[in-house]
Amino acid sequence: MASNARLDHRNPLVIDTHELGRRPGALQRLTREVDAPKDLGIQGVVGVPEGAPMELELRLESVMEGVLVTGTARATAKGECVRCLEPVELELEADFQEMFTYPDADDRGRVIAEPGDDAEDDEDRLFVEDGLIDLEPVLRDAVVLALPMQPVCQEGCPGLCSECGARLADDPDHHHDAVDIRWAALQGFADSLEAGDKDEMSGAEAGVDEKQEK
Repeated sequence: MASNARLDHRNPLVIDTHELGRRPGALQRLTREVDAPKDLGIQGVVGVPEGAPMELELRLESVMEGVLVTGTARATAKGECVRCLEPVELELEADFQEMFTYPDADDRGRVIAEPGDDAEDDEDRLFVEDGLIDLEPVLRDAVVLALPMQPVCQEGCPGLCSECGARLADDPDHHHDAVDIRWAALQGFADSLEAGDKDEMSGAEAGVDEKQEK
C-alpha cells in the first residue's frame, strides 16, 4: 500500500535499489540481519518478539515495471499453547515475493505522478520511492501467513483437566472419579440412617447394662 511519508534509508527494512538502476534483468542479492518490528505476528496468539533477530535473504530483480523482490525471513516466534497454555517457541521461515512499482516518470526519470494520486489503483500496490523500498508490510503479511493460527507445544497435547486445570501431559493417569449426584444424595441418606441405627443400638445396649446392674 502506498504511503505519503518519505522512507527513511536508516530503517533496516528499507532497501536501497539504486545499484540496480532501471536496467531490466539486473540482479542484486542481499543478506541482512534486522531487529523484528513491533507486533510482528498474530496478536495475542504467536509472533516474533519486538527486537528479536531476524535473518533476511533477498533477491532484487529489476524489471520494466519496477523491482521484483523475492526473499525468505527466518526468526524464532514465541506464543502460548492453545491447549495447555505452556510457552511455545517456533522456528519460523517465511517466504515472500512482491513487486515494487516505479512511479510514472518522463523519459528523463522525473516523477510526474506520485504514489497515491489515484487511490483506487494504488490501494494494493507498493512503490519504489526515490530508489527505496519498504519491506515491512511485505514481511508482516508473510510472517502472519507462515505462523500457525493455533500453536501447540507438541502434537497431540492433551491440554488441561476440565475439573481442576492440571496439565494432563505431566500426569497421563490423572483423573477424577465421576460421581452421579443422585447416587451421592442416596449415599448421604444411607450414611445418616446407618448413623441413626448405631445410636439406637448404643442406646439399647446401655439399657441392657442398666437392667443387669439392677
